[in-house]
Amino acid sequence: MHNKARKYKINDFLLRLPVPLYREAVKIIPGVLGVSTNTFHNYRNILISDFQDIPHEKVILFEKLFELKEGELINKELKCKTLTELLQQEG
Repeated sequence: MHNKARKYKINDFLLRLPVPLYREAVKIIPGVLGVSTNTFHNYRNILISDFQDIPHEKVILFEKLFELKEGELINKELKCKTLTELLQQEG
């Protein structure tokens, strides 16, 4: 499972930390997110092909923790036409 692509870049950021800081981070982050340690580890292991997602509010918290811009936590590009484009197609 370690070689499969993850949906979110959580592990990328955590694994860059020195071991003592990594250990401290994995203890602190669940409390900041307001989730159990198990849920936090589940978030870390969501694969790109999985339908499961992290709740939006938690994604925002991760992005703030890792000092990312909005939308940078996800490992895949999401494409979607704007609502205006879709409405124009219908018209």
